[in-house]
Amino acid sequence: MTETLTIAGVVATPIRDITTSEGLRIASFRLAANQRRFDRSAGRWIDTETNWYTITAFRRLAEHIAASFEKGQRVLVHGRVRVRSWENGERTGTTVEIEAESAGHDLRWGDSQFSRAVIEQLESGDAPAVAPSPESSDAEVEMEDDAQKVGAGWQEN
Repeated sequence: MTETLTIAGVVATPIRDITTSEGLRIASFRLAANQRRFDRSAGRWIDTETNWYTITAFRRLAEHIAASFEKGQRVLVHGRVRVRSWENGERTGTTVEIEAESAGHDLRWGDSQFSRAVIEQLESGDAPAVAPSPESSDAEVEMEDDAQKVGAGWQEN
């Protein structure tokens, strides 16, 4: 059973963006997340302990994260969780890793501009992008995209 988690936090490290020798794009960064709660006795908001997560994304999501996220930005990440114990000499610890399935800026803290990626048909079998006509609404284009993906036997990895 795979557990998923959605986390809001701050990009705490520069985005590490690599392409493997096999051509697999990977982006990773550390995410710092903490809760805020209202302390009635003090009459103010206080931050709780910070949790640290290693976020890893692959393929097109990795490309978009590398182009969109910067250290210090507030983001949301949704993905599959993996908890690992580690040992390094005399030190031991636990790492929480999240393989991102989706990610974006946290709009509670600011605004963002979205631009839809133009996706060309690749040898891997990805569905080609649908070019919107000037009179098409965003909803119509999205419905056309979905219909094309289903019709082409589209499947996300």
